[in-house]
Amino acid sequence: MRPTTRRLLASLALTPLLAGCFAPSRSEDGGAGDGTAGAGGRLRVALAVPPVKALSPYSNDATVLSKLAVAEGLTALDDKGAPEPALATSWKRDSATAWTFELRKATFQDGTPVTAQAVVTALAHANRATPKPRVLSAVDLTARAVDTDTVTLTTKSADPVLPLRLASPALAVLSAKAYAADGTASPVGTGTGPFRITRLTGKTKATLDRYDGYWGGEAKSAGIDVTWIADGTARANALRAKDVDIAEWIPTAQANLLHEGTRYEVPSVRTDSLVLNSGSGLFTDSALRAAARGAVHGSALVDSVFGGYADPAQGLFGPAVPWAADQRLPVTGRTEAATPTQVKAETAGRTLRLATYTNRAELPEAATVLQQQLEKAGFTVKQDIREYTQMEADLLAGKYDALVFSRVTLLDTGDAVAYLASDFTGNGVYNIAGLKDSAVDRAIQAAAEESDPTKRQQKILRAEAEILRTDAIVPLVHEKAVQGIAAGVEGVTLDPRERALITRDTHRA
Repeated sequence: MRPTTRRLLASLALTPLLAGCFAPSRSEDGGAGDGTAGAGGRLRVALAVPPVKALSPYSNDATVLSKLAVAEGLTALDDKGAPEPALATSWKRDSATAWTFELRKATFQDGTPVTAQAVVTALAHANRATPKPRVLSAVDLTARAVDTDTVTLTTKSADPVLPLRLASPALAVLSAKAYAADGTASPVGTGTGPFRITRLTGKTKATLDRYDGYWGGEAKSAGIDVTWIADGTARANALRAKDVDIAEWIPTAQANLLHEGTRYEVPSVRTDSLVLNSGSGLFTDSALRAAARGAVHGSALVDSVFGGYADPAQGLFGPAVPWAADQRLPVTGRTEAATPTQVKAETAGRTLRLATYTNRAELPEAATVLQQQLEKAGFTVKQDIREYTQMEADLLAGKYDALVFSRVTLLDTGDAVAYLASDFTGNGVYNIAGLKDSAVDRAIQAAAEESDPTKRQQKILRAEAEILRTDAIVPLVHEKAVQGIAAGVEGVTLDPRERALITRDTHRA
């Protein structure tokens, strides 16, 4: 295991399933394949969620750009979740709302230099994007070039975690040619990372080549051949058949079928929940939301659905966020739940539309268990299960009553406020719950304005209690991710935040 990978896990108080991250030799199951995947050659990677918008940083595709080491922002997250230099070498806070960043000497993959004006252009496009990146839900950001290598960033209100925010994959800095007049942004050949996208084939494949001009030094692999395989069993089979070297998100039902030297358990900041649409449909009625919350029991999913690779949910934040357990507040002020008889009367002739997606293999099975639990509480339930990219627009438009949803709570910035703001404020860009609650908005804003780390955590948990009070979301389980890595592949990052996977050091030994 590389030291940086080991520290990444240890810093979040996590313990991997195996003593080492990489097996010392090839194995019969999941070992190296033939062809181009020799030492120092190309890597073959199977990812789970196909691109929604041609790998636009302004969509959920943004994490692909960081997982594959294609694009970078001004900052990155270190193994403790703190901001560290990326395209910026240093920064200082000039006032409550203004910061200055100094840039390193670097070039984009199209050969143009990284300049302060390039940063201004990139951040301006992110600000104007529709929908706005989740990470910008709670901030109004303006950038100005001071000179070639210096940029100042100002926010409308104080943002004490701006350097964390800038580490979001959604705020990757691309070259000028990435940005089209229609507001779209393409990372194909326009990033700054050690790997350059040379070809994107719809929603199925991508070809990446080593970028020899990378400021951090030459990558150890010649390139990456990416295949999107939405079916989890098929991803696991591809690893077993030696068709890929790395397969993310191995379904729990398949994990134990992999050779011990090719599966790696990563306790994750991912929480699976039942999201109830409080903005339209059945669950505008808080008593019905309370009834649904009382009906579902995530503990029933831990063994039956997740095969033990999960913990019963304690709130929005699980064991991979260790400070949450010690400071969590009791939830008070909830609406009294409707009885099964009342549920049947209130919903007579109406069907609860329960959605989930196939990209995470456990979710459809979880939806079936939850359907049974909800029907016992008096609801009539109909499931809608599709691939995520086929249903995201409908989710954001409020076309479902409930969603079985898997969310990485610290994905966007490493700071929980960004997650809370995007998912639960009245103007949040990822507010699938349709929640509009002034007490929730005030609690999240109070957390956003707090600069003291300990007090910020306390205010985050006050906001969590306010959100749970509304019953717009019912946490079910905290997942443990299983990543599949062929024997002999080194330098893969096992990231609890699920933002990193490939680095310039990833290679076949």
